[in-house]
Amino acid sequence: MRKDLVLEWRQKYALNGMLLYVGSVVFVCYLSFGMRSNILVAPVWNAMLWIILLFVSVNAIAKSFMQENRGRLLYFYSIVSPQGIILAKIIYNTALMLLLALICFVFYGFVLGNPVQDVPMFLLSILLGAVGFSTSLTMISSIASKAANSSTLMAVLSFPVIVPMLLMLIKMSKNAMDGLNRSASLDELLTLLAINMIVVTVSYILFPYLWRS
Repeated sequence: MRKDLVLEWRQKYALNGMLLYVGSVVFVCYLSFGMRSNILVAPVWNAMLWIILLFVSVNAIAKSFMQENRGRLLYFYSIVSPQGIILAKIIYNTALMLLLALICFVFYGFVLGNPVQDVPMFLLSILLGAVGFSTSLTMISSIASKAANSSTLMAVLSFPVIVPMLLMLIKMSKNAMDGLNRSASLDELLTLLAINMIVVTVSYILFPYLWRS
């Protein structure tokens, strides 16, 4: 984790690039919808936000293993356990994704308005989304880095994993936008927590076999 933080601090273009991406997409949404307020209804506002967060997460987390050269991986193999590697990557990517998601939500709400009635519940859905995207995409990044055309392979592998999670996140955040009773989102909340726990556990168990290859 410390190594990734130091690299991110030295190579600020990665984080700055993600922030520029968020700002550009939100501005395009403003040009497309903001000037025609009758189009940007609550479901569209919610769906556009999650689409932005999805692409931000793929771009931000894809470099987890793809940026590591072979010599550095061999060095890590000799000094660190594979469980330590995957857990550190997941924690770091979760923190990075949560930071980007909060910045995106604040900027998106500032530019296009904020129709959310239950903000704490909406922030909880963003937290679960950041954790879910990070845990799933980190493992997928490690798999894709072993093959050629890793960026394309990561997009293909992540689609069936992310879509069910994305559907539940959209439903949960929509309930928060409408100000519904929080019990209405209990099923989605428990399911997302279960998915996150399963993905972390599976990554912890299976990553050592991938690491040896």
